[in-house]
Amino acid sequence: MAVCLDIKGLTKRFGGFFALNELDMEVTTGNIHALIGPNGAGKTTFFNLLTGLLAADEGAIMFEGRPLGEARPSRRTARGIARTFQNIRLFPHLTALETVMIGEHCRAYASTWHALGSAVLRRPFGEGGVERRMRKNAMELLSLLGLAAHANERASNLSYGDQRKLEIARALATQPRLLLLDEPGAGLNPNETAALDETITRIRDRGITVVLIEHDMNLVMGISDRVTVLNFGTKIAEGTPGEVQAHPAVLEAYLGEDVKP
Repeated sequence: MAVCLDIKGLTKRFGGFFALNELDMEVTTGNIHALIGPNGAGKTTFFNLLTGLLAADEGAIMFEGRPLGEARPSRRTARGIARTFQNIRLFPHLTALETVMIGEHCRAYASTWHALGSAVLRRPFGEGGVERRMRKNAMELLSLLGLAAHANERASNLSYGDQRKLEIARALATQPRLLLLDEPGAGLNPNETAALDETITRIRDRGITVVLIEHDMNLVMGISDRVTVLNFGTKIAEGTPGEVQAHPAVLEAYLGEDVKP
C-alpha cells in the first residue's frame, strides 16, 4: 500500500530534554493512525514538527514520497497537511460559515494580489464567483459535521462539542490529504464521542489519511487501523489496536485498566 508519511530518526530537543528521540514511523495512505502516550510523551511536538511550527534537530519527514522541507506552516498547508489543536482556536466573532470559508482561502486564490484584484473588480454589492463556490463548499462541510443548522451562529455561541467539530470543518476546508487531529475528543460527552467516531470514519472514507492524538482509548481502539505508542519521546510499541492493547510495555506505561476488553 502507498505510504503517506515516512518518518526516520525524528528528534527534537529542548535543552537537554528529548521531546522526541529518533522516532521512526510510517503512516499508510487512507488509514486512521493513532498516536498515543502519557502527557509529555511528545505527541503534540510531533504535530508541530509536521506542520512547521517547530524545526527538527535530526531526522527526516517524507510526505507522499517527497521531503517535507518547507519551513513555513503555510507551505505545508499548500502541500496538503491540515491540523486541529488541543486547545480550540477559533475566531469567536465569526459565524460558523465564515470560519469554514476562511479555511479555503489558501486554495481559492493563487496569491494575495489575485485576492485583492478579485475584490476590486467585483461589481458593487455583488458576490464573486470564488466567494459563491467557497460558501457552497463550506456549507457542504458544515453538513458533513452536522453543523448546517448553526451556519449563521457565532463560533463563540456554539457548544463545546460543536466548536470541536467546527475546527475540524475549517481544517477540511483547506482540502488536505493528511489531517492531524490533536485530542478531538477532549471534553466531549459519550454521545458526542460516538458522533466523533462516525465523523472521523467518514473523513477517512473521503480518501483523507488521518493521524489522531487521543486519550480516549475506547475511541482510539475502535476506529484506528494502526497505533503508535510514545513514552518520554521514544516509541515503545506499534501495531494494530489488538497488538498494542496486549503489549506489556504499553500496559505498564499507559493503558492499564482504561481499555475495555
